[in-house]
Amino acid sequence: MSEYQDKAGLQVDGALAAFVEGEVLAPLGIAAEAFWRNFAGLLERFVPVNRALLAKRDDLQRQIDDWHRERRGQRHDADAYCRFLEDIGYLVPEPGEFTIATENVDAEIATMAGPQLVVPVLNARFLLNAANARWGSLYDAFYGTDALDAPAARPGGYDRQRGAAVIAAARAFLDEALPLADGRSWNGLTGPDDIALADPAQYVGETTRGRMFVNNGLHVEVLFDPASPVGRDDPAGISDVVLESALTTIVDLEDSVAAIDAADKLAAYRNWLGVIRGDLEDTFDKGGRQMTRRLNDDVRVGERTLPGRSLLFVRNVGHLMTNPAIRLPDGSEIPEGIMDAVITSAIGAHDVRGLGQWKNSRTGSIYIVKPKQHGPEECSFTNDLFGAVEDLLELPRHTIKVGVMDEERRTSANLGACIAAVKDRIVFINTGFLDRTGDEIHTSMQAGPMIRKAEMKSSVWLQAYEARNVAIGLRHGLSGRAQIGKGMWAAPDMMRDMMAQKIGHLQAGANTAWVPSPTAATLHALHYHKLDVFARQKELGEAPGLDKLLQIPLAQGTNWSDDEVREELDNNAQGLLGYVVRWIDAGVGCSKVPDIHDVGLMEDRATLRISSQHMANWLLHGVCTREQVMDSLRRMAAKVDAQNAGDPEYVPLVGNEDGPAFRAALDLVFKGVEQPSGYTEPLLHGWRQRAKG
Repeated sequence: MSEYQDKAGLQVDGALAAFVEGEVLAPLGIAAEAFWRNFAGLLERFVPVNRALLAKRDDLQRQIDDWHRERRGQRHDADAYCRFLEDIGYLVPEPGEFTIATENVDAEIATMAGPQLVVPVLNARFLLNAANARWGSLYDAFYGTDALDAPAARPGGYDRQRGAAVIAAARAFLDEALPLADGRSWNGLTGPDDIALADPAQYVGETTRGRMFVNNGLHVEVLFDPASPVGRDDPAGISDVVLESALTTIVDLEDSVAAIDAADKLAAYRNWLGVIRGDLEDTFDKGGRQMTRRLNDDVRVGERTLPGRSLLFVRNVGHLMTNPAIRLPDGSEIPEGIMDAVITSAIGAHDVRGLGQWKNSRTGSIYIVKPKQHGPEECSFTNDLFGAVEDLLELPRHTIKVGVMDEERRTSANLGACIAAVKDRIVFINTGFLDRTGDEIHTSMQAGPMIRKAEMKSSVWLQAYEARNVAIGLRHGLSGRAQIGKGMWAAPDMMRDMMAQKIGHLQAGANTAWVPSPTAATLHALHYHKLDVFARQKELGEAPGLDKLLQIPLAQGTNWSDDEVREELDNNAQGLLGYVVRWIDAGVGCSKVPDIHDVGLMEDRATLRISSQHMANWLLHGVCTREQVMDSLRRMAAKVDAQNAGDPEYVPLVGNEDGPAFRAALDLVFKGVEQPSGYTEPLLHGWRQRAKG
């Protein structure tokens, strides 16, 4: 960290201050002195409210803990529980009928349905790949994954047998999505001039490489190149089928990154500015060759252009954490969520003012995803904060749009009121199994032992949560104006399973869902060609009752065997250690981590939250002992070491129990009950600071 500089009473890291003033404010024509003065005033107004909201979380949790302790051993009384939650203000009255009034929303969010990527902002190459994932080769996606029911490609160059299976699958897709006139098949096509669609309105125009079409709002480009290795063997000269894939991407400053200080935040903000400005680059070695990755240009179709890049959201952190990058006049650290709101919005203002190489938002909006909010008061705080940031940056009201992640229990139970609190700027709600389950466990920590983690996916509360999110969003007018999203497919190497299962998100009424890679986005796009989500939304019924959502997933009367307890502990411990060792030692917030069965899964802090909270719950209620937990952690440390044996920079866990990674894992379990909302960030940040120091 560089030396602090005094800015209107704020102590600001020098490198961060120079970046903000020279690279962010100067192009906007905002005077630095006025900015810091107004920023200090904003903090004076909002920091006390932020702290009071966090204190209310703790107070509500204390009352819920006491209620459960007093009734431990008694049969759960759902009606009395609901009345209690109303009495303490955990449940608030429904807001009544209303429709969101958000304006100036880009089509990718409002009227189109398609895949969504989430990418860690600190990895420039991944960020560029995600932004460029607006378009993806269907041939490549089929050829290089297990999505097809056909033998894998043989090593040693192009496998023509595999290529034939890829081409056949792509032709089947074209026949379904873009049927030709008179019942003809794309297999019988002789060239681009031979195309006659059953619905001529699906034809968009000619591109430099082929022909552009549209189906269910998504574009399909068919490439013709008879001289290419693939096209020369094709009767029509088709060399590829390119799909409009990741319509939107969330550039993440939260769960998928390990950002704990000014240097980390500066790197994050610099990458966000680079991708908004359009000049972000990353040079790397691939197969002995230096390669430089840049953002793609727009796609020309006749006299018009289509966006060449994914529409970008930026995910700020929640309300909990602070960061030493800026210190307040009293010497305390700035609430990180407030800092993110100001600086990421100031960077977003470059796009609003047309200072970038391309436009991100064609409607003049800045899109911020806000995670881990607890109930409508916290959503209202975000709404007021964003309004104050707009004033600070001299932006029109509601330029900054918000995506509300429905991943905390108090938000789920009061979702209508949460939407109402941001009804003029909301563009996104979604569900996320892992964080939501972590909060489910923590909120009811004292009620009793929870069911096993795998059983959560079929529990009553979770089914109600998923259905209520969509139904409440539709009730309040999100269809055609905002996204309703579903969570991540975590296994990037299991595309055949994804193709079989993830269409369920569309059938549930979600017009976007998270995927782990650009290739997965291209494959998932096939689902949106198959099913018209907006038509499906009109068929859906009312939301399940609140009683189902509030059904606590207790394992009442269950007596697990020693083997079952060991199996559950091992599963949690392996996932916890596999993730923590990368976060603490390497500063990697999201990566493909092998699970206990050696299946690579995309892991971030949400995974850690559920694993640590589940172990803490079982420990609290005597399902397992401290000795059993330690036994699992030690045995799984050896497994994680073996899984990372090929990494020359890896620091083994075995024999290093006093190291920061293993000690962080211990704290996450043995101090899990006392962590605020069961969040992992306070402990992770503390141990990462020690590892860095």
